[in-house]
Amino acid sequence: MSLDIETPDPPELSAVDPNEYEDADVAGGEYRRDDLSAFLREGAWEEAFAEWAADSDLDESDWRIVEDLGLVSRFDFFWDSFADRVGYHAPGIPEDWKEKNYHDDLDSWGSVSAINAGLTELGQVVCDVLKDEYIEWESAYEAPDDLPDFDA
Repeated sequence: MSLDIETPDPPELSAVDPNEYEDADVAGGEYRRDDLSAFLREGAWEEAFAEWAADSDLDESDWRIVEDLGLVSRFDFFWDSFADRVGYHAPGIPEDWKEKNYHDDLDSWGSVSAINAGLTELGQVVCDVLKDEYIEWESAYEAPDDLPDFDA
């Protein structure tokens, strides 16, 4: 399936410590959000979004809910120097969406699950594009000298 929509603006990255998110565990302390923001504006966001939209299972009605709720703007990306990776926090619709009347057009767990899964997939695609095509940083972590040599 494909989602034929206009690419939204990249998110402004947060100043939140990533360890405050329930879905992230980061050992590094240098998050390099300014650099990541620049990469997103320079094309990483548009490239990743196009890649994600080409294979997305979301339909346009679910995407309108994402837009109405401003969920894309709540993404956060950060550098995890210890793991030598880009980490992310994907926004989502909370479990109590029905009780809180979160959105008038939101009427099924299927839509909630599709939106949350779709945003998680988008976050991962953005991380992959950043890491594979934009980032040329060396990890702050250096392996110990006494590791076994498996090249023999």
